Amino acid sequence: MQASNNHHLIVGGQRSGKSRHAERLAQQWLEAQPAHSVTVVATALAWDDEMRERIQRHQLDRPAGFDTVESPLLLSQTLREHAQPGRLLLVDCLTLWLTNWLMPAQGPADHAAWRAEREAMLACLPQLPSPVVFVSNEVGWGIIPMSSEVRAFVDELGWLNQSVAERCGQLSLMVAGQPWTRPVVSQEGRAGHEPR
Repeated sequence: MQASNNHHLIVGGQRSGKSRHAERLAQQWLEAQPAHSVTVVATALAWDDEMRERIQRHQLDRPAGFDTVESPLLLSQTLREHAQPGRLLLVDCLTLWLTNWLMPAQGPADHAAWRAEREAMLACLPQLPSPVVFVSNEVGWGIIPMSSEVRAFVDELGWLNQSVAERCGQLSLMVAGQPWTRPVVSQEGRAGHEPR
């Protein structure tokens, strides 16, 4: 895994093995050289007991030697602050990051601030001295939701996943715990256009 030009996006459904695969890749990075380190960038907010238990389970399952920082909103700033040669950043996950922005526990969503943060995060990726492994959900394969709010969220996550994938060297789709990995195909001629 190269430093700044080989980020990796892992997508899949719930309980597809996304986080476990990301942790395996991070463990391989850690073991490759003694100077390597791994920082998990956790985006989850513990808004209820079930979520608190889920977060605790993730923390307990993480391999030894992984540092963790929490970044529920300002992901671009966190990536810039913690990126350095020899350190892999594992962002888990983009879905919850988007949820924190578009469906905040208190108050209405700030769509202008979300768009600015999204663009800042995407813009910083090519300059980072660290490789980044992103985890995200693939939620667009099911029934079209009845709620316009949920439909907007599904669309926004799909666009976010496409935009992140275009800045990654590899993409893995998780199916029943198994990764299907391939290089990302460049989208020539699409610069400046919103993914569809």
